[in-house]
Amino acid sequence: MPDNPPEDTPRISPYLYYNDLTNALSWLHKAFQLEKRLEMPGPDGKPIHAEMSYEDGVIMLGPSNEEMGCLSPIDINGINQHLYVYVDDVDRHYQHAKLAGAEIIVEPEDSFWGDRMYVARDLEGHKWTFATHTQDIALEDMNLPE
Repeated sequence: MPDNPPEDTPRISPYLYYNDLTNALSWLHKAFQLEKRLEMPGPDGKPIHAEMSYEDGVIMLGPSNEEMGCLSPIDINGINQHLYVYVDDVDRHYQHAKLAGAEIIVEPEDSFWGDRMYVARDLEGHKWTFATHTQDIALEDMNLPE
């Protein structure tokens, strides 16, 4: 009987859609240091499904398809999701992403919940937060924004 989920696959994986999946795979590696772990070519040679990883996290990616309602943020002029990724050194990750051309939305900052984080947009508009957990703060000790 096969493993469920398959080996090295988390139980929940976000699935992102891109108009230019080939370019997205390259860009996500260059800017955010994600590693390609799978690319399935379709009959025309273009990828119809891909997977990328960062440490123990996995995202799945596919080409936009208007008929199926699977759209890139470029297609809807907005976003309907946001990824939150823990990295070992958020300031180093930020510098790398910025030098690679990621659009920085929020500069690195310390959050009230104990993470140091920054927010960036990828080449087609998906929103990503990268963070390093720097301190444990009890809920009752958090300085919640007004």
